Amino acid sequence: MSLSLNPRILKLLTLMSAALLAWTLAALPLHTESPAPNARKALVVWGGWEGHEPKQCVDIFAPWLERQGFEVDISNSLDSYLDTEKLKQLDLIVQVFTMAQITREQEQGLLEAVKSGVGLAGWHGGLADSFRNNTEYQFMVGGQWVAHPGGIIDYEVNITDHEDPITRGLTDFKMHSEQYYLHVDPLNEVLATMTFSGRHAPWIDGVVMPVVWKKMYGKGRVFYTSLGHVAKDFDVPQAREIVQRGMLWAAHALEDR
Repeated sequence: MSLSLNPRILKLLTLMSAALLAWTLAALPLHTESPAPNARKALVVWGGWEGHEPKQCVDIFAPWLERQGFEVDISNSLDSYLDTEKLKQLDLIVQVFTMAQITREQEQGLLEAVKSGVGLAGWHGGLADSFRNNTEYQFMVGGQWVAHPGGIIDYEVNITDHEDPITRGLTDFKMHSEQYYLHVDPLNEVLATMTFSGRHAPWIDGVVMPVVWKKMYGKGRVFYTSLGHVAKDFDVPQAREIVQRGMLWAAHALEDR
């Protein structure tokens, strides 16, 4: 026994089947490239004196963080520090902000976030010459710029800790940039240094100055290097690598690599 369907009915059934398939596909979730729910989160805050090329430096390191799996938010306003609870959800804050003023509320948000366990990383004046009137901020960072005798000069960076993951495998290297003289916290765990020749300030001849350090502020990891006066300084492979590893260390991500 064979069944035959009226062509009109067959056409109607075909249209209904197509409509049902379209509805089913529309109900399915779309695949997107949004970060994984457990992706690490970083906030990069830049601004202040343009001579340090803050935006150009951010353009080097923010995309790199994204390639490491971070969800990166970039801001050029210190108001980003006002929402303390939002800050505490971050894994890392990278600050590139030189010679500025910070309000009490902005500073408090940053301090509380780092003290609660959020990592903080930065380089040169973007972290160690940001807010000259804020001593608690300087206490957190572990140092404050006070001079760069001779301006742009040639000097050598000496790796002093060859076992730390931030500097492991790196060798001494040359820089042509500012040689930072800093007031530093004796609590800092120093990973690299440089030595002043005394040519531009005779009374500091032979002074050994930290170039790279890490420390704790409350539960937060703090990483700093005085390298990176301008973006071109990071053409030196060791200088760039140190910042990259330092950011990962501050975010508790270096141990996974």
